[in-house]
Amino acid sequence: MQTSRIAPWIVLLALAAFPLVAAPLDLGFYVSFVRRVMIFALAAASLNFILGYGGMVALGHAAFFGAGAYAVAILATEGVNNALLAWPVALLVAGALAAMIGAVSLRTRGVYFIMITLAFAQMVYYISISLRKYGGDDGLNLAGVSRIPGIDLASDRTFYYLVLVILAGSLSLLNRMIDSRFGQALQGIRENESRMVALGYPVFGIKLFAFVIAGVMGGLAGVLLANHNLFVSPAMMHWTASASLIIMVIVGGIGHRWGGAVGAAVMLSLEEILRLYTDYWHLPLGLLLLAIVLLAPAGLAGAWVRKPVAATRSEAGP
Repeated sequence: MQTSRIAPWIVLLALAAFPLVAAPLDLGFYVSFVRRVMIFALAAASLNFILGYGGMVALGHAAFFGAGAYAVAILATEGVNNALLAWPVALLVAGALAAMIGAVSLRTRGVYFIMITLAFAQMVYYISISLRKYGGDDGLNLAGVSRIPGIDLASDRTFYYLVLVILAGSLSLLNRMIDSRFGQALQGIRENESRMVALGYPVFGIKLFAFVIAGVMGGLAGVLLANHNLFVSPAMMHWTASASLIIMVIVGGIGHRWGGAVGAAVMLSLEEILRLYTDYWHLPLGLLLLAIVLLAPAGLAGAWVRKPVAATRSEAGP
C-alpha cells in the first residue's frame, strides 16, 4: 500500500489509543485539546470540500458553524436536550441556511462571491447578537452536554470517541463523494465551468448541493463544539472565524484530501504551544504560518503527497 493510504489509518489508530495512554502519562488535559482539534478538523474539511474541489472561496463558512452551535444551544435552553432530536434539527438549520445563502451567492463569481458570502455571514453574526433572550453578544451557556440514550457524553473519554467516530465517518464520506461522479463533475466545474455548462451538466445544482453538504458538516462541527465548550458566542460566526478556517485549509493544502484536517491540527497545535511561552503568540504564529505558506505553497498535505489528490483516484483513504 502507498504511504499516503497507510498514514490516515496510523493517525486514526493513534487518536483511538491516545485517551487510553493519556491518563497514565498525566496528559488528561490534552484529551480535551485533541477533541477540539478534531472538531475544527471537521469544520476545515467541510470548507476544503467546496474551496478545494469546487473552487468556491467562501468567506462566510463560520455562519454554518455557528448556526449549528446556536441551534443546539437554544434547543437545550428550551428544554430539548436529547441529541437524537436536537442535533438533526441543528443540522437542518445549518443546511437550510446554506441553501438560502448558496441560492443567492452562487449566481456570482470571483470577488463578488467572496464578498456576498461574507455579507451573509455578518448578517447572521448580527442576528445572533440581537438575540437578547439567548445571551446577545455575551453568548449563551449550556447547562450540560446533550443526552444520547445509553451513551454518557458527560464522560470526556466517551465524548472524545464520539467525536472521533463522527470525524472519521465524515472524512470518509467526503472522500467517497470526491471520488464519485458527482465529485468529478464538481472538480470539472472548478477547472472550467463554461465547458461543463456546454456539456450539459447542471452546474448551479451541483455547486448548490456541494455548498449545502459543506454547510451541514460545518453545522455538525458547531454542534460538537457547543457541547465541547458548553458555551456558544456570536464570535463563532464573525468573519475572522471564517478567515481562520480558510487559513487552516491553506496551511493544510487546498484541494488535498486531508488538507483541512492537517491544517487545523497544525494551526491549533502551534497556537497551544506558543501560548505556553508568550502572551503575544499571534506574532510568532503568523511568522510560522507565513513560512509554511512560502516553503510549501501546496500546503503541508501537498508537500507530503507532492501532487493534488484531487487529480488522482488512487490515494483514497479510509
